[in-house]
Amino acid sequence: MSSDRTPKVSVIGLGYIGLPTAAVIAAAGCEVLGIDVNPDVVATVADGRIHIEEADLDEAVSTAVRNGRLRAAIAPQPADVFLIAVPTPFGAGYVPDISYVLAATRGIAPVIKQGDIVIVESTSPVGTTEQVRDLLMELRPDLVLPAAAHAEADIAVCYCPERVLPGRIMVELVANDRCIGGITPACAERAATFYRRFVKGECVVTTARTAEMVKLTENAFRDVNIAFANELSRVCDTSTIDVWDVIGLANRHPRVNILNPGPGVGGHCIAVDPWFIVHADPQNTPLIRTAREVNDGKIEYVIEKASAMAIAQPGARIACCGLAFKANIDDLRESPALKIATRLARDFGDRVDIVEPYITSLPRSLAGSGAVLVDLDDALRRCDIVLLLVDHDQFKSVSSTDRTGKSCYDTRGIWRD
Repeated sequence: MSSDRTPKVSVIGLGYIGLPTAAVIAAAGCEVLGIDVNPDVVATVADGRIHIEEADLDEAVSTAVRNGRLRAAIAPQPADVFLIAVPTPFGAGYVPDISYVLAATRGIAPVIKQGDIVIVESTSPVGTTEQVRDLLMELRPDLVLPAAAHAEADIAVCYCPERVLPGRIMVELVANDRCIGGITPACAERAATFYRRFVKGECVVTTARTAEMVKLTENAFRDVNIAFANELSRVCDTSTIDVWDVIGLANRHPRVNILNPGPGVGGHCIAVDPWFIVHADPQNTPLIRTAREVNDGKIEYVIEKASAMAIAQPGARIACCGLAFKANIDDLRESPALKIATRLARDFGDRVDIVEPYITSLPRSLAGSGAVLVDLDDALRRCDIVLLLVDHDQFKSVSSTDRTGKSCYDTRGIWRD
């Protein structure tokens, strides 16, 4: 692919990262084909609509489809740049599962050609990009894949993780720096040239393995620091001290910046990625493992506290406010709020009301439990026990008067009048 020619781009996976990425690249003037195995997702995007909640995404997708720069399909087609943005969950024992990445690689193998760039954006264990290269080498022996640093190759293979905040994805895909790792330096430079078409932040090149570890490190750093806040919240609770006062005052120290505690840690990144590091080197990661256990343990702690409140008030209705893993989005992946609500619904059934303004129907884990989805006003009217699990902006409007006479458990610290 000539560096001065506008490339055709294929984005494999039209989820929370893939679809916004496709829309941003299309807005930069590239012809983009989005690939997804879900026919409903493909039909929705092809119609210029979106299936996920993200600020400004609807207009970006609608515009890109309308002007012909964004299409969607089930099967890969020839392109110049292939971006793989599919899930990388973990399985039993927290073992990383890169099967979706390898399946995407198999899907594009028949249509890649000399001069193409293949980029993995999925958060992945160290060494995944090399596995993608090796698989392509096996499937396409007619092409020279990158190996030695100074050897010529027909295809560039790289890793470039996203580092965006849900709710600001469309802004941060463009504004944030990108860490671009290549199998070889030449691969990295070719990928960086592509990213500079739509990224205003600095595009820094490195090796694929370094870039993979950078992404895992960023999320493990957050997890460890949140674990400190969550552990502190339990200590303060035992001592009948307001943890929010402690954190607010401690953070007045010029070199202290304690994060906010909550009901646990969710999302596909922070709640998952640290396990990739632990799995790769269990002997040298006691802190990272402990942080994961502390944050998962906070979920159980909240369940125990909420259950005690429910048992102490037999028959009282319980409002679970929020299911998403963070405020003002519809993403339920690895959400501690969802896990808490699901357990309470299992134990207390039709006593449970669910308030989640960003969804229109209950998720599968709550189906048949007896819990019902209601709006905030109904929940406050019906329920005597109110649990704040997610700090959605809508919940910040709940005043002390609205909570009068109710037993409230605020895990997010926004009802401190």
